[in-house]
Amino acid sequence: MKQSIGKYGIWNGGGLRGEEPSLAGERAEAAAELEELGFGAIWLGGSSSAAHAAPLLEATSRIVVGTSIQSIWDHDAKAAAASFTDLNAAHTGRFVLGLGVSHAKLTEQYRRPYSALVAYLDALDEAGAPAEGRVLAALGPKTIELAKNRAAGSIPYLITAEQTAASRELLGEAPVLAPELKVVLESDPTRARAVARDYLAMYLALPNYTNNFLRNGFTEDDLKDGGSDRLVDAVYAWGTDEKIRARIDEFLDAGADHVALQVVDGGPRFSLPREAWRKLASLLA
Repeated sequence: MKQSIGKYGIWNGGGLRGEEPSLAGERAEAAAELEELGFGAIWLGGSSSAAHAAPLLEATSRIVVGTSIQSIWDHDAKAAAASFTDLNAAHTGRFVLGLGVSHAKLTEQYRRPYSALVAYLDALDEAGAPAEGRVLAALGPKTIELAKNRAAGSIPYLITAEQTAASRELLGEAPVLAPELKVVLESDPTRARAVARDYLAMYLALPNYTNNFLRNGFTEDDLKDGGSDRLVDAVYAWGTDEKIRARIDEFLDAGADHVALQVVDGGPRFSLPREAWRKLASLLA
């Protein structure tokens, strides 16, 4: 998987996983352009599934498409295994099943998430979906251990370079480690941090993320008012092209095999920031 996804991918929580039929052509064109720009993977945010990945795979020939994440509460494991098998048979192993437990505030049936995830992996195994075709959104040590032993690796969301290094140590060398990293293409500190905070605020209402920050050296003060400068700067890349490139490289130097880059520009969540993706490709070239 490491070779197939390359060093850089695009994480998109809205536009590329949209379901509006009239925009299907635009989504397909955007996916094809990301492939042409040299990105190795597209990661579909929200509670995405094989059904969201299929049109993008059909529109492309090389790029990997993964869910980031498919919620274990929203999709039956046996059905997920069947969709995984069918999609990879049609597209030569280019679909990656990214799994996670979502959040208690977003999921009514949220109970004992770790045990539920283990049971879901058991069901996938029983249905014949191979561990090497799935990755887990792993933040804590126990889930990272699952990603190491029962999946191809980890796709953590909203972590720092320091936690990337800690995750690599727990995973060992072989499993893939592909953290998400938010990017604001703005060099003015005030404007960049304002855009970053506006988007970060919704995540700071979710205990899975805030508890993870507290475990990793941040304080309650860092979580107030959309996040302190310290927190914003740790989970975003912003600034000049050189500064953004250096920030991305920091995650790779910390042990990431691949960085899933999410453009945050203050626009609608379901947009396709294609010009920003082109700029990212240029500064990464």
